[in-house]
Order: sequence, then structure tokens, then C-alpha cells
Amino acid sequence: MILTSHHLSISDASKILDVSFDTIRRWEKKGLLKAHRAANGHRYFDKNELDRLIARNSGGGDVGYKVLKAKRSSGYSVVELFAGAGGLALGLENAGLECRALVEIDKNAVQTLRVNRPQWNVFDDDIANIDFMGIDADVVAGGFPCQAFSYAGKRMGFEDTRGTLFFEYARAINQIKPKVIIGENVRGLERHDNGRTLGTMLSVLDELGYEVAYKILRAQYFDVPQKRERLVIFGVRKDLQLPLAFPREKDYTVSLREALRGVPKAAGQMYTSEKKKIMELIPEGGYWRDLPHDLQKKYMGASFHLGGGKTGMARRLSWDEPSLTLTCNPAQKQTERCHPGETRPLNVREYARIQSFPDEWQFSGSTASQYKQIGNAVPVNLGYHIGKTVIAMLSASYDEQFLVLLQRKLL
Repeated sequence: MILTSHHLSISDASKILDVSFDTIRRWEKKGLLKAHRAANGHRYFDKNELDRLIARNSGGGDVGYKVLKAKRSSGYSVVELFAGAGGLALGLENAGLECRALVEIDKNAVQTLRVNRPQWNVFDDDIANIDFMGIDADVVAGGFPCQAFSYAGKRMGFEDTRGTLFFEYARAINQIKPKVIIGENVRGLERHDNGRTLGTMLSVLDELGYEVAYKILRAQYFDVPQKRERLVIFGVRKDLQLPLAFPREKDYTVSLREALRGVPKAAGQMYTSEKKKIMELIPEGGYWRDLPHDLQKKYMGASFHLGGGKTGMARRLSWDEPSLTLTCNPAQKQTERCHPGETRPLNVREYARIQSFPDEWQFSGSTASQYKQIGNAVPVNLGYHIGKTVIAMLSASYDEQFLVLLQRKLL
């Protein structure tokens, strides 16, 4: 990192913001303030970001929440596997990529895709049954599930991954031979089976002829009002000799207050009367430790005596922060997502806003299915930034203000 006059130490930031070092570290942990690390490991903060935080705290710092969309098509096309409710596909389309084909097996998610984009070619089938020969696309993208491999006596090349959904992702790449590939998964893939799972995947993609790298992208710094981390793999076909790049994090976050302003009314789960009485005692941004001690023990049950912070339990969100990561159910005991101002779980349209879906994007199936589709989706605005980066790689048109170029392969 090259330090400039805009980069301030934690001591300088403390004086400017008139708060303690501990408060700054807490804000960093919450995602309200982004620290940069110098070569010596010290924290540095961008002055523009501090100015934005001061403006926000004084009531005038909205960054302007919106679903991002490019003005024109790039002329490049994409095939997406495991498309779900269309979060990544819509983000890529908004960036300027044409969705040539999508694959999804869940019936409700398929209906969601078809209702919202009748022109999309959606394959409603098990991916193992689909022949990708003859399909032409510049990009293949897919959020393949993380599955363990059996390593006994195997070198773990392409053929050895048969029987997994990653194999089907790799098979599609092998048959389509796109110029660029995108893979996305949960952050936990990085350490799954002590890193061997991810290592195998990267090796297979290398074997198929792609220069690959991965990075953990934090959605809260990509115009998404949510603290959500995704592991994203980018690859470019070796014969093209294109450099790899990842989107550069923004120096601001979007608050829940901005994201939910004017949100349409919608269906959603409700608490039982007993649980509502408990949640009414939780302040904005609080959780189970804000309950009286006797109610803590009653509500937590056996979990009360277990280690760990358990900060997702009886959790009410905060207006002035990005949301915590959405799950497939807003009222699960371990990952409560209570509305910051009302005593109820977030509803379906609030879920969709937090995932940066436009209000007109309709979800099919039961309320439970809609929560699941939205909770599993890639945030649309994160998909937009991924798409813009892919277009930059394909067109060799880079702006270092927005992209991080990689000079070497990360395996």
C-alpha cells in the first residue's frame, strides 16, 4: 500500500472523530469504518472516509442507496449455473452482460427467474443432465456448493471430482471454453478441509486452461447494505494472456436506514406473543445480553452456559449500520434478524432491499421459499461490481481507481 496525505493513523482518526481507539476498532469491526493496512501492519484510514462518517453522524451523510445499472450493454455474454433467484444474474445484466443461459433446479427459483425475465433461457433441470456443447458465451459463472472430496489414491484432477457439483461447473467450463470464469461461494470454502477443497478446485481450473485467483469480497463495501462475505474466484483463459483484476472496495457503507427508506409493505414472519415480549426488551443494535439476567438464562437455555459471544441470538438490527448477513430465515434463534424499529422479523421486501434486489423483482412460492431464495442469493449490487470487473478484463480497459490488478497467480 502506498500511503498518501489522505491516509491517517488511528491516532489522527481518533482526534478528528473525537472518539477513543477502542471505539474506532469497534466501528471497524462493525463495518462502519474501513481500515487499511500498511506494510508494517499498522492501521491507516482514508480522510475522505472519515469526512463521510462525520457527515453521516450529523445527519447529512447518505450515500444514496440504489440498485446499480450500467447505461449500455457491453456486448459480452454469460452463462450462469446454480442461478437461484437471480441475484448474480441480475447484477451481471445490470453491469452490461447478456445472460445467454441459466441453470437452476429449484422449481420456485426457476419460476422467479421466468416471471421477472421471460426472455432469459432458463434450463429447469439437474445440471448433470445438461449438455453445454454448442453453447457459446464469453463468461461462465456459478455459485457451486462446497462439497468434500475423497482424496484416497487420487491426484484430484478434473476427472477425480466426478460426482460433485463442482465437477459439473468444471464440465460446463470445459465444454463452453469461455474467456472468463467466475466462481463464488461462502468464505468458509477458503479453510474447508484445511484448504484442500479450494486447492483442488483451483488446480482443476488451472488444468482446464485458466489462470485463476480468488479473493474474499465484503459486500458492505460494494453498495450493499449488508455485512456479507463471499469468496469469489476469477479466471481468464491462458491463451488470451489477460491480467486478472478484482473490484476495489469503496470507502463507504450503506446503512439499513437508507436501504429501507420507502420499502413496500410485504408478507413476513411474525413472532409468537411470548417471543415478542422478549424481543421488545432488546434495544436497537442489541442482543440477548441486554435482557435481565433471569430472562437471559430462560431464553438462552443450554446455550447460556456455552462459550462464544452468540451475538446473533435475540438480535435487533441497527438503523445506522449495514444489516448483519441475511440467512434463509429471519427468525432463527441463532441468527435473529429483528427489524430495528418494530418488534418483528424483517419481511420479504426488506430482505430483498438488503440484498439490493429492485422492488419490482417478484419472488415465487411460499413466504418461507421467498426468504430462502433471497437469503441464498448473491447481492445484486455485488454482482454488478463483479460484472464490471469481468467486462474490464475482457476489454482490457482498466481503471485502477476501481480495480485491483493482480500481478501473479494466487494458488
